[in-house]
Amino acid sequence: MFKLRYITKPVLLLALFLISSGRGASQQIIFKGQLSGWAGYYSGAELPLITGGRYLPQVNYETKGAEFEVAANMFGNGSFKPFTESLWSGDIKLYRGWAKLTSDRAELRVGLQKINFGSATLLRPLMWFDRVDPRDPLQFTEGVWGALGRYYFRNNTNIWLWMLYGNGDTRPWEIGTTARWSPEFGGRVQFAIPQGEAAFTFHRREALFTGTPGIPENRYAFDLKLDIGVGLSLEATWINKRANLGILTNQVMISTGTDYTFGVGNGLNVIAEHLVISSDNKPFSFSNTLNLTALSGNYPIGMFDNINYILYCDWKNGGVYNFVNWRHTFGNLSLNIMGYLNPSQYEIPLTGNSSNIYSGNGFQIMLVYNHQSKKMLNKILH
Repeated sequence: MFKLRYITKPVLLLALFLISSGRGASQQIIFKGQLSGWAGYYSGAELPLITGGRYLPQVNYETKGAEFEVAANMFGNGSFKPFTESLWSGDIKLYRGWAKLTSDRAELRVGLQKINFGSATLLRPLMWFDRVDPRDPLQFTEGVWGALGRYYFRNNTNIWLWMLYGNGDTRPWEIGTTARWSPEFGGRVQFAIPQGEAAFTFHRREALFTGTPGIPENRYAFDLKLDIGVGLSLEATWINKRANLGILTNQVMISTGTDYTFGVGNGLNVIAEHLVISSDNKPFSFSNTLNLTALSGNYPIGMFDNINYILYCDWKNGGVYNFVNWRHTFGNLSLNIMGYLNPSQYEIPLTGNSSNIYSGNGFQIMLVYNHQSKKMLNKILH
């Protein structure tokens, strides 16, 4: 069943404005899509065999100073035990749907969109609005409903302002659900510094807990990215709820990392990050902490082959999570063969996703096909 969720009047009106204002200007329609299919086995589930597929068709209309994008998420999943039990699910729903106005130094995007930022790669305290898993070959993530405006100054400083509305799902690092029909808002200031860039970010939402009214929650963040021969990154966030919820009142997360490409063969890129998570009654007391370390190695075997290894270590619970992916690309097709060796109970808080697809030991084979075509519209509209 097709579900077109929460397409609001402002989005439709802005889309019509973009199309009508584009008459006489250079215009084009871009149609592209990503078709993927997978099958595999993971030992950490009652139904260990998995299979599925996803198609993400996308249409972009572009003209001077304006753009409109709509994309669907068409998917089906199955998990089963041979000859005994099976579970199947699927849906077709809106994946992206936004309209954007642009000028030389500013842009405004309204609708269902992807919003992400920050300097970390593997352990991201600033993963506030997306669910991108570093191990996922598709880098798939649901969008959020809202408006995002950005302004770019001549000195490379840029300001982001956003308001979100109609998003009730629990996102990564959140405690409690979000009041769907209460606006969320925030902003970000990003500026250049010697040999890198830094940013301050703020966000406010209304959090819901069982048996309590909505509680205002403020998030504050600072992130830094430097290139001094090796790459250095820092992300630090403080999440404060404006009520006494015991150890759930304040959450502090600090991620530090480095990356470097060694001159070995075709170039071995290594990323190492460490994350400290603290949840306490008082901010910055660090009396109840969780430490995670991540390591990634990426090596291009040739023009068409690449191998990636990712390790996560949960120091408090003693969990070690291993993932490896060999990718072969041929034309518009890519083949991914993945294997993982993890604890049977998958609890490491990486994306906030309840899926335990990487639990226990297992493997997955994924085939991905990407396509794209463009068509100029000037002759059609005149």
